[in-house]
Amino acid sequence: MIYSLENEKIKIAAGTHGGELHSITGKKEGTEYLWSGDPEYWRYHSPHLFPIVGNLKDSKYRIDGKEYELQSHGFARISEFTLLSQSKDSITFELRYSDKTLEIYPYKFSLQVTYTLDESCVVVSYKVINLDNKVIYFSLGAHPAFMCPIEKDEVLEDYYLKFNQIENSSIMCFDENVRFTHDKKAYLINSNIIELNKEVFKNDALVFNDLKSDKITIKSRNHNKSISVEFKGFPYMGIWAPSKGAPFVCIEPWFGHADYGDFTGEFKEKEGVLPLEIGKEFNCSYKIFIEQ
Repeated sequence: MIYSLENEKIKIAAGTHGGELHSITGKKEGTEYLWSGDPEYWRYHSPHLFPIVGNLKDSKYRIDGKEYELQSHGFARISEFTLLSQSKDSITFELRYSDKTLEIYPYKFSLQVTYTLDESCVVVSYKVINLDNKVIYFSLGAHPAFMCPIEKDEVLEDYYLKFNQIENSSIMCFDENVRFTHDKKAYLINSNIIELNKEVFKNDALVFNDLKSDKITIKSRNHNKSISVEFKGFPYMGIWAPSKGAPFVCIEPWFGHADYGDFTGEFKEKEGVLPLEIGKEFNCSYKIFIEQ
């Protein structure tokens, strides 16, 4: 089921399948800022990554000595959420544990996603509630894909990413199986600009864990339309587009990341995994700003 929200400046659509945002439209000119989900390139729009971010080694992980299996980015993005509440300027979807989820993720939880409109901004808020009688462990991330180019007569090379701080930052390195090693590679050197082209993503995503910036903007040299993601408090940032080329770029704030290639420990020992005590909740949010 798809639901809509709008104010004087923007209109959004979001659905119960995956609790996913489907559209962000600027009402000034009817410009679409979110990726359409065309399966020729990538069938998602803005999936939620839970209870893992990225890939597990051999798609397996261990909890209390028992082995479980999860596909890349977990099950939230392919699950059916329910509508929890809706008001004039916000809407909340919920995914609760079930017998089916307990078979692959042995924790009782509620994952709530809220979209709130504020002028030309969409605030995406997450709440994870521990409904179990024990500590639960999880990772959580966002994977929004934004139109790039925004206008049909442009190309990717017309665009660049601008960080809101000058960076001296490294990216996390992959091995030949696209598993993280423990190595880093210098990437942004006294700079806050990444020029966009197909070569940027030839080795998969750019993943940072040492940024000073908490805002990244997709900008064109041809006009003032832009998309910004503000991600205060998120320790990891992934930036990705398909290596074969596609008319979108993903800016992905994460709590957690894919497995290191040599990781063999318990899930709770994995870098970036969050613990949540009995009866407690975890909250975080990021913001999407559009310039029309």
